[in-house]
Amino acid sequence: MNPDVEVYRVLAEAGVSILVGTGAATAGLILASMPLLRRYALARPGARSSHVVPTPQGGGAAVVAAALLVPILIATLSSDGGALARLLAAPPVVATAIAAVGLAVLGLVDDIRPLPPLPRLVFQVAAVTLVVVAVPADWRIVEAVPAILERLAVALGLLWFVNLVNFMDGLDWMTVVELVPLTAALVVLTGLDAVPPAGGLVALALLGALLGFAPFNRPRARLFLGDVGSLPLGLVTGWLLLGLAGRGHLAAALLLPLYYLADATLTLMRRVVRRERFWEAHRTHFYQRATAGGLSVPEVIGRVAAVNLVLAGLAIGTVAVADVRLDIAALLLGAALVTALLADLFRTRRRAPAGGTPFGDTPPDGTSAGDAP
Repeated sequence: MNPDVEVYRVLAEAGVSILVGTGAATAGLILASMPLLRRYALARPGARSSHVVPTPQGGGAAVVAAALLVPILIATLSSDGGALARLLAAPPVVATAIAAVGLAVLGLVDDIRPLPPLPRLVFQVAAVTLVVVAVPADWRIVEAVPAILERLAVALGLLWFVNLVNFMDGLDWMTVVELVPLTAALVVLTGLDAVPPAGGLVALALLGALLGFAPFNRPRARLFLGDVGSLPLGLVTGWLLLGLAGRGHLAAALLLPLYYLADATLTLMRRVVRRERFWEAHRTHFYQRATAGGLSVPEVIGRVAAVNLVLAGLAIGTVAVADVRLDIAALLLGAALVTALLADLFRTRRRAPAGGTPFGDTPPDGTSAGDAP
């Protein structure tokens, strides 16, 4: 049997085990660590927070641990684990895992005792550099661009993606409704040979872990992801999208995170133009303005989820048909949908009652209406 076919067969057969295993492990780790998180990693509301009562953060530690350890365990115990083990031992996967763990440690420290921006940035640059250096030498997105310039652009883009995922993790379920459709689409695209098998394995593990985290973060959240989760999730997701782009599917790689890219980038540009301290926490993202302008958290995440599902469908369509005309049409349609969403979120409707939340009342049970930016 063709080695590539064998790898895909093993990955498909182990898919359910990885999905269920990472989800169950994430939920179990969260339940076990909740007392510690309540004691040492409590996010207290401030003027720039979307939540109104102290809520534990740090659920991302369980997401990262489950996504990392469960595939290794399954590869060890499975009779066909050799193929999975080879995927997990590939240099780009190992380098990305090491960098993600490093960012998780950085995020955990920052969740407990906030760090200055410069040390955070230096550590992020080191993690991104490790990932980019481990990318195979023959990996390219745009052949016409000199390789060294392309690698530099990729590193800067990945650094931005790490931070924008962190910036956008500011509302209950926001990361869930963004990354669940994205990782699910990447799993489907692996079956279409648009994502390398190792990337498909990682996407499947992340998908399961995020589903295990989702019940604890649904509005009103009992637990936040925290920087310990958002930073490594940004790195790994960015690496997965690079793998998709490197196989000739740049349109799909842009469509999948298009809402996050647009909201975070336009918000940053607006703050830079206004000469604001853009590296500090704030409440001016489009989704944050929407809750301040009258939409409830479920209304916001419902809109974002609907657009992300369409974007995922468009991305899969561009790969399935493989026609440059469809790529352009899909990108234009995706851009139009995201523009309409941003305009809708930006619009002021009604004000939430004074002293309340976007739900219209102050939670009495220690839950919250959203994560801190």
